[in-house]
Formats: sequence, structure tokens, C-alpha cells
Amino acid sequence: MELTASMFLIVLPLVFLASCVDAISGGGGLISLPAYTMAGLDFDLASGNNKLSSTFGTLMATIRYYRGGKLLVAPALIAAAMAAPGSVLGTRAAMALGSDAMNAFMIVAIPVVGVLVLVRRDVRETSRPRTRRDLVLCLPIGLAMGFYDGFFGPGTGTFLILLFSWLTGMDMVTASATAKPVNLASNVASLATRILAGDVLYPLAVPAVAFSIAGGWLGSKLALMRGARLVRYVMLGVLVLLTLSLIEETLLA
Repeated sequence: MELTASMFLIVLPLVFLASCVDAISGGGGLISLPAYTMAGLDFDLASGNNKLSSTFGTLMATIRYYRGGKLLVAPALIAAAMAAPGSVLGTRAAMALGSDAMNAFMIVAIPVVGVLVLVRRDVRETSRPRTRRDLVLCLPIGLAMGFYDGFFGPGTGTFLILLFSWLTGMDMVTASATAKPVNLASNVASLATRILAGDVLYPLAVPAVAFSIAGGWLGSKLALMRGARLVRYVMLGVLVLLTLSLIEETLLA
């Protein structure tokens, strides 16, 4: 596939913004995955490139949250252990459906996930003590979100934050921090599957990795300092524009 300057101009800044947003509140894939398709990649290539760049952005955010003392290691490891196999299954399901079906699915799914992000509320200000039941609940949370991440992806971090908060009693910042290793595990598993299938365009993906790392560093710093509300609304504004662009591209195809 021939690369053009416009492809880099579309992908790189949006990957940076997506990684920044994802580090704070999840949902960065709502920006980065459509950015790759807007640049002209089919769904399979877009998903493979997106997994590569987002993996490194999530890794950076994980490191910063751990150093900031907000990451709960035990729940994260339990959920991550289930997220990896779930992600492989989800990725294979998406690959079996093919690019055309997944493009159509994305046009419907992105606005739906965007609405869920919009109505999300920070339901907890402080965490309650962990129980054995909370740790057990991390198993189905990891498996379900791993499958979803491999199958589609956008919104995985947000859903993880909500489930950790609602079901295990974490506050929003702690839930966001603990979600990162789980998302990282599902990203790595899905990425490996995509690499084996040849779905990564490295000349575009490698520069995007650098922008994703920078975005993950900035986003996690902002989350630890100020929280996610402002950036979430910025993400929703970008989401609206990207959704309209995807619809336009489909109608003109």
C-alpha cells in the first residue's frame, strides 16, 4: 500500500489525542481506529495498526499510574489473565467476519459507544475495601472486555473503568489505573494475532507508536493531577466529526 503525506497528517495527531484521552478515561479507540480508516486503510489493517500504536500508549500509561500509586495490582493481574485469551477469540471472530462487515459494524457501534461515554458519571469519589468477591468478579470482567477489545476495541477502557467502579467498588482514578494492565494484555494478544495475519503497515504504525507513547504520558499525568472531564468532552467532539466522516465515506463508496 502506497503511503502519502496526508495519511500521516490524519493518523499521527489523532493517535496522540486518542492515547491522551484513553489514558484518562478510556475510549481512545473511538478516535484512533476511525483515523486509520479515514486515512484509507481497510478495517483489518486499521485494526492491526491501531493495536500496535495503542499497545505502547497503554504501556506508558500503565507505568505512570503504577508509579503514582493508583494501580491495584491483584485485580489488574486477575482480569488481565482472562483478557488475553478473550482478546484472541474476539480478534479471530472479527477476522472471520471480514473487513466489509466490520466497517459496517463500526459505523453503527462508534456512535453507540460514544453515547455511553457521554452519559458516564463518576459514581465513586473513594474506593471501598477489596473483598474476595471483588477479585472473583475480575475474572468475567477481564474475559468479556478482552473479547470485546479483540472484536472491536473502541470504548474498552471506558467499560473497564465502569465495571471496576460499579462491581468492585473502585473510585474513578483507581479504576482507570487498574484498567490499563488489563487493556494492555488484551492489546498484546490481539496485536500478536494481527501481526501473524500480516495486518500491520509498519511504515505508518511505527511513527504512530511514538505519538501514542507521548499521548499516554500526557494523559496519565493529567488524570493524576486534574481528572478526565474536560478531555472526555473534547473526545466526544472529535467523535462526532469522525462519525460523520465515516458515514460520508460509506455513502460515497
